[in-house]
This record gives sequence, C-alpha cells and structure tokens, in this order.
Amino acid sequence: MDISQVLLRRIRIWIALFVVGLVISGVTAFPLPAELRLLDTLLSGPLAPVAEALPGLAEWITRVREGLDATEAAYPFVLYGTDWLAFAHLVIAVAFVGPYRDPVRNVWVIQFGMIACAMIVPLALICGPIRGIPFPWQLVDISFGVFGVIPLYIVHRMIRRLEALGAEGTRPEVTRPAEAAGAGSEGTAS
Repeated sequence: MDISQVLLRRIRIWIALFVVGLVISGVTAFPLPAELRLLDTLLSGPLAPVAEALPGLAEWITRVREGLDATEAAYPFVLYGTDWLAFAHLVIAVAFVGPYRDPVRNVWVIQFGMIACAMIVPLALICGPIRGIPFPWQLVDISFGVFGVIPLYIVHRMIRRLEALGAEGTRPEVTRPAEAAGAGSEGTAS
C-alpha cells in the first residue's frame, strides 16, 4: 500500500470518528429532559460520590433538570429549539461525506469545521454569562470546540500531504459508457 492510500485511509478514519461525535451529540439533544432526569437520579444514587466531590455540578444538574421539567410541562414548544440544535448537528455531519469521499477536493469542509470549532469559544464566553451559565460549564462547552478542532487539524494536515503527493482525486475516475466505446462526448447527439 503506497503512502497516498495510507493517508487516505487515516483521513477517512479521523473523519468517521468526527462524524460519529457529531451524530452522538446531535441525537442526544433530542431527549434532553429525560436525560437530565436520569443524570439527576444517578447523582443522588450510584454517582453520589461524584455529587459529593463536585456539589456545584450536582446543584447545576438539578437546577437545569427542574428548568427543563417546568419548560416541558408549561411550554413544550420551547424545546423545539433543541430539536433544531440536534438537526443541525446531523446536517453538519452529512457535510463531511464530501471530504470522506474526496478529501483534496473538499478540504474546505474541514476548514469550515475548524472555523466552527473556533467560534464555539466566543459564543460560550459571550452568551454563557448572558444566559446565566456558570463559568465551569462554559469551559465544558468550550471543550467541544477545543477537542473538535484536534481531529480536524490532523485531517487538514494529512489532506495537504495527500495533495502534495499529487493525489488530486481519491476515487477512481468514472468512465461513461460512450467514452468507453470510444465515441467521446463530441460526436454524441443529444
């Protein structure tokens, strides 16, 4: 296996891992109230040592659960916003099919992803205080951008190496039946 094929394989593995992360974070945004009820129950049961070690975390989880329960009971339509958040994660994941198939041609998607990861930092630091999000939780949100950019940066570097090796297309060229028969596209009537 030549170096181009090795790079292509590694690029696809990293992209697949990133897509899995996007899908998981998207799918888990749909059942937020149920997830918070479960987490709050775990923190007062089997995960009680965690709650004792991090009382601020336990209090925050309880507060968020209470807020989501009240919102779900009185204003369930507000949670439609988190459904759109989940959908956005899934749509962004689909965008990475392009670089998975042809990384050199679609390197811009990787660059877009890195820019999006960088934009998480100011969003968390600006909107977090406005919405009353505790600073430690803002750091958790920022970590998604920090940890998300790492695989994308690795992929970006590997794509540039692949490009430097002259591997413009990563998939075999598709030959149309007319071209295979020697007719070409010039003499074909429409």
